[in-house]
Amino acid sequence: MITWPDEFCTHIADQGLCVMRFDNRDVGLSSKFGEAEMPDIMGMVEIKIGGGVEAPYLLVDMANDAAGLLDAVGISKAHICGRSMGGIIAQGFALNHTDRTLSLTSIYSTTGNPDLPKATPQAMQALMDQVPEEREAYIDNYVEGYKAWAGSGLPFNEKFYRNIAAKSFDRCFYPQGAVRQTAAVIAQNNRTPSLAKLDIPTLVVHGDDDPLIPLEAGWDTADAIPNAELLIIKGMGHELSEMNNYWLRISDAIVNHIRKVTL
Repeated sequence: MITWPDEFCTHIADQGLCVMRFDNRDVGLSSKFGEAEMPDIMGMVEIKIGGGVEAPYLLVDMANDAAGLLDAVGISKAHICGRSMGGIIAQGFALNHTDRTLSLTSIYSTTGNPDLPKATPQAMQALMDQVPEEREAYIDNYVEGYKAWAGSGLPFNEKFYRNIAAKSFDRCFYPQGAVRQTAAVIAQNNRTPSLAKLDIPTLVVHGDDDPLIPLEAGWDTADAIPNAELLIIKGMGHELSEMNNYWLRISDAIVNHIRKVTL
């Protein structure tokens, strides 16, 4: 939840919108799935080349969690936004809860199309690295991971990432959940045929310097969803950000997207 920067959410809320952010299952302060078997991520990657794999839970289950959250707070419909894994979850929400989706925003995400270009070796290694259990080592590892995912458009803000990493560790250090979530990402299906049937206003955002989920995945997502709008941000990688050029443009694009839907 806290990796959606406060300033980003506040900027959107200041435009008269209500912003809800939450911890996905198995991380932060949400329910943990400690009784689930710990998946072999590297083994799953190898098997995925030849066919389907199984995971303790799927991203569609996490999309259903979001629908359950809306039920809990009494909201029938919402504008759904997610980035990276969250973008896949948002797509799953739109596909499985279409009548509750006012609009969709998918940020540096993918359709699950297996023919798309893969991450660079450095970006994939950062994703697969074992997470240290000691606080300072965890923070260093977090920073190095985002360095591997950052684009070349802006200087890397190490202080920003150290702050996010420290907050994340102190709030809830639970790397097992991240492993199970990674397994769910690996097990995702190819949603391209299903997305082609969506009739939901969609904004797709992607950086042209993303080493983890390359730009081709953004093009593919926008091509898959009828009438989707594509915003390509020059120099942006697969990264968080303070409210600089990237995230200010993205937040404004989301607000404009929502306003067009609600006019």
